[in-house]
Amino acid sequence: MSPVIGVLAIQGDVREHARCLEQLDVDVRLVKTAEQLKGIAGLVIPGGESTTMSILAVKNNLFGPLRELRTQIPMYGSCAGLIMLADSISDGRADQETIGGLNITAKRNAFGRQVDSFEIDLHIPAIGEPDYHAVFIRAPLVEAASSAVEVLAAIPADKSLTGTDQVVAVRQDNLMATSFHPEITSDLRIHKYFVDMVRSA
Repeated sequence: MSPVIGVLAIQGDVREHARCLEQLDVDVRLVKTAEQLKGIAGLVIPGGESTTMSILAVKNNLFGPLRELRTQIPMYGSCAGLIMLADSISDGRADQETIGGLNITAKRNAFGRQVDSFEIDLHIPAIGEPDYHAVFIRAPLVEAASSAVEVLAAIPADKSLTGTDQVVAVRQDNLMATSFHPEITSDLRIHKYFVDMVRSA
């Protein structure tokens, strides 16, 4: 029996994530209300605009149920989804809320504006070879992470603008997040890794 994986459908790259998941033979449910969270085995929080997503989640009374659910099922956030799963945001709005659970500090738009978007090949051992061609659009960065957080991928110092490793993919227990957008590529390995997390759970 295929697990039902939800995609938080209040803002962002909802259809793109749903398409990727459908190709991996799981049942997909678009989630806009707390009621629609019931019965799902995993949840994807898509890329989009994190402040708008936060405002809409408050409006739809989703934060309480999402925070409760994060301890029960795997969740994956891409780009704005990473910000939504972060325990803290270094440059967020004063009223910006998060689901939390990932013991990280995220920095919004750390790589610049839309015109500063870029692509780079990343070594991600968890998904195997070859390197993963990652697309960054107004991407956040993991500025700090506790020892409980596993770093899945980083832009190496010799390729980063700062001259230091820049963490762009993390996992902590049943939560994972990426700064980049796997939903707009044809490489399904990030989504498969998450689906495997859901099946294992």
